[in-house]
Amino acid sequence: MGNDGVGLSRETAVLATMHQKERAIAPVFAQELGMTVTVVPQFDTDRFGTFTRDVPRLGTQIETARLKAQAALEMTGEAVAIASEGAFFPHPALPLLPCDREIVLLVDQINAIEIVGQVLSTTTNYRHATIRSLDDALTFAQEIGFPEHGLVVMPAAEGSTADAIVKGIATEAELVTAIETTLRTSPTRTVHLETDMRALYNPTRMDVIVQATRDLVLKIRQRCPECGCPGFDVVEQIPGLPCGLCRLPTEMIRLAVQRCQRCGHVHEVMFPNGITEADPAHCWSCNP
Repeated sequence: MGNDGVGLSRETAVLATMHQKERAIAPVFAQELGMTVTVVPQFDTDRFGTFTRDVPRLGTQIETARLKAQAALEMTGEAVAIASEGAFFPHPALPLLPCDREIVLLVDQINAIEIVGQVLSTTTNYRHATIRSLDDALTFAQEIGFPEHGLVVMPAAEGSTADAIVKGIATEAELVTAIETTLRTSPTRTVHLETDMRALYNPTRMDVIVQATRDLVLKIRQRCPECGCPGFDVVEQIPGLPCGLCRLPTEMIRLAVQRCQRCGHVHEVMFPNGITEADPAHCWSCNP
């Protein structure tokens, strides 16, 4: 098997995208693995869910990316497919800070394996606002990096129909037209404005997809020590790192378990984060 010895079944992979994600993913695969990534022609990813909520996502991020990859394999008859999915939400530890979780998933049908790269990044311009005037819209646009980053205009944050949503706004003239038209027809005389988070309209997000792709490549390179299958990844993290003061177990990770998808070989890694004891600040006994 080729690909710099990583054990994938083909030298090419098909990418399920309609939003130019090949700009982020293909160069990494070419440089790091010597693999060619091609885009599935006329592939409609919007049927799996849209950021504008007019089409609900069909499952979790990984489930949705898997559906995209499987559809790409069925359409092309190829053996290896890649798909990605992003989500934007308050940071788990810092709720006032928005974050971007990007996953890039690879499915290898021949080896019957699935490998997922991911990253959680606070580098995002994800924003939304209810505005009442064109001046408000222009101020919002300046704050989010328009026109390099696109915008979406709709009558309301929830329940707007697809035909009422204007996506991919990338010039001031387009923005003016969309705002004025939607304000005229809005029963509340307000407009919902948000960043267009599709990759081709959001270079900040595109950079995060590159990071997730690099994480995927690292996991592809992690081979099972028994059979050489790629994707020898962590499947479970076990807490219990002892407190550095009282030695009681904490919720911090003590042990990581790696498992091969092909032969089932298991390897346990003690102290995977490189620390052998927890700061007492993380101990429920020392810091209740």
